[in-house]
Amino acid sequence: MADLSLFPLNTVLFPGMQLKLHIFEERYKIMINQCIEDQKPFGVVLIENGEEALGPLATPHLVGCTAQITQVQKLPYERMNIVAIGQQRFNINTITQTNPFLVGDVNYFTPTMDENSKINQYARLLRPLIIEYLDILSNIEEINFDRDQIPHSPTSVAQVASILLQTETKTKQQLLAIDKMSVLMRELVEIYNLETMLLNVRISPPDETFNIGPFSSN
Repeated sequence: MADLSLFPLNTVLFPGMQLKLHIFEERYKIMINQCIEDQKPFGVVLIENGEEALGPLATPHLVGCTAQITQVQKLPYERMNIVAIGQQRFNINTITQTNPFLVGDVNYFTPTMDENSKINQYARLLRPLIIEYLDILSNIEEINFDRDQIPHSPTSVAQVASILLQTETKTKQQLLAIDKMSVLMRELVEIYNLETMLLNVRISPPDETFNIGPFSSN
């Protein structure tokens, strides 16, 4: 168990994911400066109830991801822009407010490699789904990507798939909380299948002029 400063946000951070933040509230100036001075990460947690800024401290979900600060840009009035990288998943046991910000007593965890045969099977399915997903997005949003950069190892495929997925935060939070790699891979395959289908419908909607005739009364 360890104490970890918590930063409730309207985003879900995954290990390996880059996070850019503009720090302007006094409580988070204090927190981030302490993290910089002590060379320690802070914990990013999705807000369950409350607002992200300028109000009472929000109530977070109990699973989050640590963020290690890698770049700091100092600004006037002690504000700053920071870049951080997601590192470790954690579960919050208890939350205290001994400072102007929340501090959690946390346990760190990594999804266990529980069923290697299933994990490898899902990885072989997931990698081409990621490529198809990015191909479709590149046509919609004009993004560029190198498919050769998509990894092959199951853990790396799961990491990249989680980071790249553009879906609602509720779904991302559920993925972050999964503690078995086979379950995480299975969920990612199902989500990517659904998302690619929805994107394909978006770019090629059904022909509305198609007429199947009147419905029967039966």
